[in-house]
Amino acid sequence: MEDHILQVNAISKAFPGVQALDHVSFQVKRGEIHALVGENGAGKSTLIKVLCGVHPYGTYSGELFYDGEIRRFHTISEVEQAGIACIHQELSLCPDLSVWENIFLGKYIHRRGKLNFEKMHRKTQELLVRIGVNNDSEQKIDPDALVGTLGIGYQQMVEIAKALATDVKLLILDEPTAALTDKEADVLLEILEDLRSNGITCIYISHRLDEVMRIADTITIIRDGHSIETRPKENMPREDMVKLMVGRELKSFYPREKHDKRELMLEIENYSVEHPEIKDKYVVENVSFKAYTGEILGFCGLVGAGRTELFSSIYGVYNGKAVGSVNLRSKPVHIKTPLDALNNGIFLVSEDRKRYGLNLLMSIKENATLASLKDFSRLGILNESKEIAETTELSRKLRVRANNAEVMVGTLSGGNQQKVVLEKALLNHPAIIILDEPTRGIDVGAKYEIYTIMNQLIEEGVTVIMISSDMEEILGMSDRILTMYNGRISGEFAISEATPEKLMHAATGRSE
Repeated sequence: MEDHILQVNAISKAFPGVQALDHVSFQVKRGEIHALVGENGAGKSTLIKVLCGVHPYGTYSGELFYDGEIRRFHTISEVEQAGIACIHQELSLCPDLSVWENIFLGKYIHRRGKLNFEKMHRKTQELLVRIGVNNDSEQKIDPDALVGTLGIGYQQMVEIAKALATDVKLLILDEPTAALTDKEADVLLEILEDLRSNGITCIYISHRLDEVMRIADTITIIRDGHSIETRPKENMPREDMVKLMVGRELKSFYPREKHDKRELMLEIENYSVEHPEIKDKYVVENVSFKAYTGEILGFCGLVGAGRTELFSSIYGVYNGKAVGSVNLRSKPVHIKTPLDALNNGIFLVSEDRKRYGLNLLMSIKENATLASLKDFSRLGILNESKEIAETTELSRKLRVRANNAEVMVGTLSGGNQQKVVLEKALLNHPAIIILDEPTRGIDVGAKYEIYTIMNQLIEEGVTVIMISSDMEEILGMSDRILTMYNGRISGEFAISEATPEKLMHAATGRSE
């Protein structure tokens, strides 16, 4: 019998009105990277919380066999003492403490009640060298640096070093590359490969299937709270993985439809935006473009290219002073606030749905109607029955996975939260919808559904502008593509002539 460090046997977990896990079972071999893959809402996060002690024994049924024996963890501390470390998608670092203080928080090295600062500092440096971040020739992370001053990629490395500060045997990572650049993600994957070679077992959760295919030894599919299948990676082609995840075969990852460009809807001319804090610096400079009904206009570019700043300014939410003209249906409009934008039929779906798109403590119904309450009230009295009826119907059309419109948005998966943001947009009946990173951090099934919604909006005469860092998405769904570099438009391509190489050349400011 092969040596397994973890066996999950028939784990079930329910919340009021929701069966999150239903007899989930799988085994993890010692020293492997085991990927857990599934759509948003499949139950992955709930399962991880069971494994990490967030949901203690007694709140779920089934058994966990860890390191050769049945374990019934009642606290997170018990899990950590057993050698299991969890790195969640939302990092748990203290931004106002140094790197070494974060690594040893709650497990300070001391002797006779006196903290040994020198030893903790030295061990921090050793841990950073161990994971390949620091070495003799180049200092990348200062152990004394405040964590809040580090980029998100380096913060992720600090989380790993923090886990390794204990005698970790099983490292669980939940969407560790969701907020990382491609380069940062490559560094992280290399670190995990090194940890595997040193005998540390990893459970890896990611929506990025290319990463899964690169790094995993074994893959388990979770769907609708059930463990569907476990296979070695070499026996799990990407197409099979997607089909098992969504329970159906997707004919194409990108459901492109033939669109016909029609009416000129939005025209931006000589548009520039000043940096809100740095004098004489422009984040957007002399940008001009046109957007039409009947097309999906894609915007791509590297981080810092100015895409988000451009559309945040057009929408009235960016602090930097803007000059230039905004024309809607060939008539000039003046937008100073989001309310002005909404009144002119423009809706922006932010790249950060949790911070700018939703109130997580409010229900689906309350979030969806928040920007269109005037349509659900008369003489200042809210028609709640109309609210419930329309949001329930829209949730059904968008396939939001929730029992009813009164479910709190904070309990939904990322993909379903994104659909609620789209509900809010659609209830405003926009003429122009700007989608900033519309599928970031959500699974392939939810992505497909959002792409289908985009096609439906085009059919209804809505102008769709999509900002995305995903090259495949831009090429897969756009009818026309504009690239930005250093605050300027650096290229324009019809989809028939666009290639990844051409887009990358333009996005990096190079000519072919």
